[in-house]
Order: sequence, then C-alpha cells, then structure tokens
Amino acid sequence: MWHPIKHFITITRHRHKVMINCFRCGLIKQGLLHDLSKYGFTEFHLGAKYYIGIKSPHYNERLDKGYSDGWMHHKGRNKHHIEYWTDINQETHLYEPVKVPDRYLAECLCDRIAASENYNRKHFERQMVLDYFDREAQFLPMHVDTRRKLRELIVMYVEKGKKETFKYVRKNLRGKKTSY
Repeated sequence: MWHPIKHFITITRHRHKVMINCFRCGLIKQGLLHDLSKYGFTEFHLGAKYYIGIKSPHYNERLDKGYSDGWMHHKGRNKHHIEYWTDINQETHLYEPVKVPDRYLAECLCDRIAASENYNRKHFERQMVLDYFDREAQFLPMHVDTRRKLRELIVMYVEKGKKETFKYVRKNLRGKKTSY
C-alpha cells in the first residue's frame, strides 16, 4: 500500500522530536541535520511503499524482500546509527564494530527516545526505551564500550528523565568527536 502522506507525517514528527532532544543536549547542528536522508527519493519512496504506522517501514520491506534497501541506504548515511560504525580491523581483516564517538552516541540516544515516543504515542513509558534496547542490543554489531555507555545513558533517562539526562549529555558528550 502506498502511504506518502502518512509516512511524511510520521518521519517529520519523529525528526522534530529528535531535533528538540538534540537541541536540549546542545547538539544544534546534529538536530537540524538529523535524518534528512529520509526525505530523499530512495528512502522516502520505500518508506511510503512499506508504511505500517506502528513499526518502521524497514520491517515490512524485510518481510517482503528479505532485506531492506531503505535501511541499507539510511544506516550508511547517518552516523547516529550503531550499524554505521563498523570497519575493517587491520589485524584480523574482518569487519568489526568500532567505538561510536560521543556526539553521535548522544544523537543515538535522542533518536531512540523519539522513536519510542513516536511508535508508542498513546501508551509511552520511559522504560520502553530500555526494554527495546535490551531486546535488540544482543543482535547489533556494537563495540562493547558503546553498548555499555549507551545502556548507561538509557538507564539514566529511565531513572532521572530527559532533563537530567540531557544536562549530563550537554556537559559530558556534546562536543566530543573522539570516543570515550
């Protein structure tokens, strides 16, 4: 089913939530540039084609084709996605996860919170962000330090809320291009 308007509304609502979260963390440029690739032809066309409203369209595309062109395109252009951060280890010559720089880890947190709020609008609880992370983290190619740090940030968000967590991010992670 083709749902360009519903898809546009969903991605725009999500983008605005992430933008506000990023602004509160002091990540102005990242907030402004967040997920712009979703409006390009490749991602927008596939998102509208596989739109379901309660989950990412990538889910339906994978059911249909066995993989998601939209996701492959998206994760390769957006540094706030854990999957972006894999590279060839010079010793083993294998693709392995590398540490995500702090400012992209902070944007990843903002993105995860906004996605959970967006897909669970009527029944959203902060714990959902942690539950989702714990369910999927074991399957993501994520550096062990990145996994630990991101989980700590999510737990902080669950326990202390946005205000305290974003204050911590603003003070400790915002401008850092290097990893922890």
